[in-house]
Amino acid sequence: MSRWIAALPLVALLALGALFYFFALRHDPHYQPRTLVGREIPDLTLPDLAGGRPVRLREAVADGPIIVNFFASWCAPCEIEHPVLMGLKGEKVRLVGVAYKDAPPNTQALLTRLGDPYVQALVDRDGRAGVEFGVTGVPETYVIGRGGKVLAKHTGPLTEPEADVLAKLAR
Repeated sequence: MSRWIAALPLVALLALGALFYFFALRHDPHYQPRTLVGREIPDLTLPDLAGGRPVRLREAVADGPIIVNFFASWCAPCEIEHPVLMGLKGEKVRLVGVAYKDAPPNTQALLTRLGDPYVQALVDRDGRAGVEFGVTGVPETYVIGRGGKVLAKHTGPLTEPEADVLAKLAR
């Protein structure tokens, strides 16, 4: 009986090693979940950055396709992609920004310093909208069609070629 008790830590270690081998080592680290693509956007109302006025996100889609960009002032990759977003604004692509888990004064300072590419900037202070969208980290960008269907999702900072693809979908 005492042999079995002495062998239990070895059995547990072998079981953990098998779990690691079959799940962790065979997991594709480049896989990005796209659970919302092809589905309707969540029906969310978020405060506007400028005055705190509640804005229903689905109403922004009523005027045509949009690109929704989740960003934050504390996010270094968001600053890297910012010139690309400003370029999209110059091409008349409609961008809606969602400040993810960020204090409005910090968000406003970022947009004042780098420029504001958004037709509307919204605040997701508690991250609930990010959870509804399936945000895994910022920046994340979604193309929303006229009917409110998610057409595409991009995780990470946008490059110009990636932004061009998303802009074509948003036209």
